[in-house]
Amino acid sequence: MAVKFQDYYKILGVERNATEKDVRNAYRKLARKHHPDLQPPEKKEEAEKEFKMINEAYEVLKDKEKRSRYDRLGANWEHGDAFNDQHHYQQRPGYQRNQTGSGDFEGFSFNFGGEQGSGSFSDFFESIFGGAFSGGGGGPSRRTRRPRRGVDVEAELEVTLEEIYQGREKQLQFSLQDLCDKCGGTGQLGNSFCQACGGGGHVSTAKTIKLKVPRDARSGKKIRLKGQGGDAEAGGERGDLYLKVKVMPHSRFTLNGDDLETKVTIYPWQAVLGGKITAPTLDGSVRVTIPPRTHNGHRMRLRGKGMPRVGGEHGDLYLQLILDIPAKVEPEAEELYRKLAEFTGEKEGYGA
Repeated sequence: MAVKFQDYYKILGVERNATEKDVRNAYRKLARKHHPDLQPPEKKEEAEKEFKMINEAYEVLKDKEKRSRYDRLGANWEHGDAFNDQHHYQQRPGYQRNQTGSGDFEGFSFNFGGEQGSGSFSDFFESIFGGAFSGGGGGPSRRTRRPRRGVDVEAELEVTLEEIYQGREKQLQFSLQDLCDKCGGTGQLGNSFCQACGGGGHVSTAKTIKLKVPRDARSGKKIRLKGQGGDAEAGGERGDLYLKVKVMPHSRFTLNGDDLETKVTIYPWQAVLGGKITAPTLDGSVRVTIPPRTHNGHRMRLRGKGMPRVGGEHGDLYLQLILDIPAKVEPEAEELYRKLAEFTGEKEGYGA
């Protein structure tokens, strides 16, 4: 029997490569716009038809299994208005038809007999999914659709270098789209529009979690928290929460992979004679020996004073030595600089 092909992507107004989020957002927008309860009496019947097709399109495209089955219709979806529910599958390898009018394709049963379109879906939907996803009596080949898993959620985790270095515990607050308790995620209460979720089937829920910041956390790294994502249908499992790490800028240190970099000031006599200075690290201050004849911009490496690595080791800390003079120079010190200038033959132009 030929039935009219339904372009579910066109009905929802999304591209064929649309993400689950794109599909969900398009559905919510259209469901609110065309819900029969929101239409004037003269447009109610037309809105009911529109709403039925919107729900049908969403039923297919939101479900990975159904969407994959629908996409495998191949080139036929691009041609004509009619789709032959029997001949289409007879042309595919592995298809068998028996005397009861049912076929089997890739392990799923399709029932082409009986009264098509007797439920809330179109003949096209029933001819493709009628036996594969419905429960009840229909022979051992029928399969009950598994409860839909909750959506995965992604949030940003802002951390400081100190929180990473010390492996501190951090509290995170974010918003989830959970199934509406009032309508169970259907968007409807009986034959009425669910006011609690606006017909979308989901409501925003604030959630707070605590976690220990991984010591190898770096900007762009994703941390998966299983079962901490969106709510699922009854009997299904919640989605996962993916935290994308963002390391906040530090006032003193620059992060480069597992290494840290910072600038340290030295004075002329330290550069010439060498000596000890105090340098900062994430563990606190340390004393560092400056070698004689150190030039401006020289880099020193402090092994193991950088960020933690997987396995317990650490990166390094690099000190960039910046030559400077004291903010205040005493007269005695200024006289010494004059003598140094005379000694080097640079007397002209210095001092009064």
